[in-house]
Amino acid sequence: MKKITIAIDGFSSCGKSTMAKDLAREVGYIYIDSGAMYRAVTLYSIENGIFDGDVIDTEKLKKAIKDIQISFRPNPETGRPDTYLNGVNVENKIRTMGVSSKVSPISALDFVREAMVAQQQAMGKEKGIVMDGRDIGTTVFPDAELKIFVTATPEIRAQRRFDELKAKGQEGSFEEILENVKQRDYIDQHREVSPLRKADDALLLDNSNLSIEQQKEWLSEQFGKIVNK
Repeated sequence: MKKITIAIDGFSSCGKSTMAKDLAREVGYIYIDSGAMYRAVTLYSIENGIFDGDVIDTEKLKKAIKDIQISFRPNPETGRPDTYLNGVNVENKIRTMGVSSKVSPISALDFVREAMVAQQQAMGKEKGIVMDGRDIGTTVFPDAELKIFVTATPEIRAQRRFDELKAKGQEGSFEEILENVKQRDYIDQHREVSPLRKADDALLLDNSNLSIEQQKEWLSEQFGKIVNK
């Protein structure tokens, strides 16, 4: 069976990562969470004094970006990959609201996107990967054989994020999360570099009212259509 590249793009908190991880595990592919990479750069920026309030010291980050290396290693307990920043596991740290509230302006910086896209393309050279993010089908892998664009209503996405934080024992207000979701949507769609948009050849999936099992079934069907051509 031929190996392909699968690009899953879409809005924040619409379940792209869960979907991509499950599909990768099911078909034996490598999963790469591009959003986690931008979250890791954001965490690095927070921890290394690159933020002054909400203001980014872009010159300081420009100098540091070449030393920010992100990798993924399987977690033996969950069976899913954890995110590592310069060799340190930061999977839980990058999922906090503190990082969520600052990731969009970091990911809108052209030199940050250039560095992350280069790392992503290097990871995907051999195909047999599933990558999710905002610009995978349009910028990172425009020739991907299977492209999916995922959406859901802001309210449903905020509720999912709220439930996820609660399950991890983290604090979060639904209203604050909903506002963050809407702000991220606006920034992601209006940034100058690689804005979030559906690739012309991407399949649209609105999962507002779909169960995880229904999504899995739909994705498996789309994957089968491509690899069995």
